[in-house]
Amino acid sequence: MKKTLFTTLAVLFLAFVLAGLAADSVSAQGPTPTDDEVNRIAKQLYCPVCESTPLDVCPTEACRQWRDLIRQMLSEGKSEAEIKQYFVEQYGVRVLNEPPNRFVSYVVPVVAFLVGVFVLFRGFQMWMKPSITEAGAAESEADPIHQDEYIQKMEEELKKRK
Repeated sequence: MKKTLFTTLAVLFLAFVLAGLAADSVSAQGPTPTDDEVNRIAKQLYCPVCESTPLDVCPTEACRQWRDLIRQMLSEGKSEAEIKQYFVEQYGVRVLNEPPNRFVSYVVPVVAFLVGVFVLFRGFQMWMKPSITEAGAAESEADPIHQDEYIQKMEEELKKRK
């Protein structure tokens, strides 16, 4: 009976040790993301502090911390889209490498350019042809019926002085 008890205790002890070793090797976080995985996402984001500098090459301490944050989020199992969304929520759309709505960002400048060309074209047309007011003034001078009485008296006085 002593032997059976000793064997049972030894087996239980060995089972607990193996269970402890197995539980120690399994972690909730998974493997640490590599620098390439972190930089793949950081390359798609701009530094919120530096002007027009991608996050993967920015030398500031803040960018190093943001790359560490990306590494931590990857190790927590977050996707690339979730990480980008986090940065957009924190720092605005300007941190994205590409505009959120590509169609609008390409169409608006073209439309603005065409409107500008149209406005210039119409302006040159109006500048080149005589204005209606000038033509109307020339007609009224030629027609003595429409002239003002005061102007007629002035002209008569001037004719008398000659």
